[in-house]
Amino acid sequence: MHKHGSAKANTEMILGGDLTRAILCLAVPIMINNLIQTMYNLTDTYWLGKLQTTRMAAISLVSPMQNVIIQFGQGITMAGAILISQYVGARDVEKAKSMANHIFVCSLIFALVCGLLCFLFTPAVVGWLGAEGDVYTLGITYIRIVICDLPFLFMINIYSAVSQAQGDTLRPMQLNMLGIIINMILDPLFIMGFKWDIAGAAFATFLAKIPCAVIAFIAVTKGRNEIRINLRGFRFSTSMFRNIISVGLPTALGSSTMQLGFLLMTKNVLMYGDGAMAAYGIGNRINSIITMPANALGGAVSTIVGQNVGARQLDRAVESYRKGRLMSVVFLFVLGLILSKFLSRPIVGIFSSDERVILMASDFLSIMAFWCFTNGVYNTTTGIFNGAGNTIVTMIVEAARLWIWRFLTLYIFRTFFHMGVESVWYCVVASNGISALIIYILYKAGLWRMRIGRLVNADN
Repeated sequence: MHKHGSAKANTEMILGGDLTRAILCLAVPIMINNLIQTMYNLTDTYWLGKLQTTRMAAISLVSPMQNVIIQFGQGITMAGAILISQYVGARDVEKAKSMANHIFVCSLIFALVCGLLCFLFTPAVVGWLGAEGDVYTLGITYIRIVICDLPFLFMINIYSAVSQAQGDTLRPMQLNMLGIIINMILDPLFIMGFKWDIAGAAFATFLAKIPCAVIAFIAVTKGRNEIRINLRGFRFSTSMFRNIISVGLPTALGSSTMQLGFLLMTKNVLMYGDGAMAAYGIGNRINSIITMPANALGGAVSTIVGQNVGARQLDRAVESYRKGRLMSVVFLFVLGLILSKFLSRPIVGIFSSDERVILMASDFLSIMAFWCFTNGVYNTTTGIFNGAGNTIVTMIVEAARLWIWRFLTLYIFRTFFHMGVESVWYCVVASNGISALIIYILYKAGLWRMRIGRLVNADN
């Protein structure tokens, strides 16, 4: 009998079982896991929102800076998940284990180096963003503390990548649930109880990651899954490293350059004041929850496509993508319609009592929620490209989504239509829709197949 959460059983289902069930078995834990990850920021946002708008503005300003590092590093772990899933599909357990070891070493070295650089250059970057006074001071305080959790966060991500590649998305979800429970306890204690202000939010997030990272390390080295990390006799393989770079670097560059673009977006929002900055941060955080089904289904499609590409079952890979896309678009369209019409203002009101912020944030959220179904097309189509190892296309489309389409539409809305802060709200949905259409056209043109056969067949 199939046991949900068993990596071996899930692999059999992915390669030969019911695809709808396989997609849901992978996507639901991923979605809950993503929700749990987002709850770190939402918990900080909720408690800091009870203090002053400047706290909200500070955390909204510096979060993209933190995300630049996180997204670049996650490009490495995503490469691991893709490559390991292809080796699993090809039944090459030894190469899958070797790839897991390489991902572990590369990710932790990256986390330590980038954490140090980010700590040193934070004041210069925050000043360049245009922050002044309390927003400047509080932003530096927050980012310098939370950036210290990078090695622990990456350890958790490595465990998630190795597990997801084998079809196990349940246990990473349970691990992150532990982290958010700790964070939800520590946040009010540090912020309101100890009066540590924004530093309390940062310390709560940092400390919550430590026990999770320890458990992740034990699980990924001594756990029950077939693919585990074992550095005894580890030998660095140049071909493995090239595979990680060829798959991971485009993903890392695409995601991190998009986050760099978000830094520039914050400069554009900050010109409308701290209230607009706080509204932008609240709207983005809530929108990240709305679009989680698309992200989760995209992750599930990527894993299923990866294993079936490794097993040379391309028709099954395409079928999984089509099913995942349909689920994502229908769900997001219905959810977005409900949120945009009835729930945007009540939800925003949870995070702020400032009427100016509530008005702007609810307007932003209504617009994004109504058009969020385009994320369903974008994320699942990205999933089939990534699962096939063709991350160069997704890198280009991802970077263009912000650096070309978002800034271009922002300029048009602001300059020719004189829309003020609403130009920011509408440029977000316009750039998302354009990018979804472009990547779907590229899929129909067959570009997702370009790298099939180059990675799994590479000699170790």
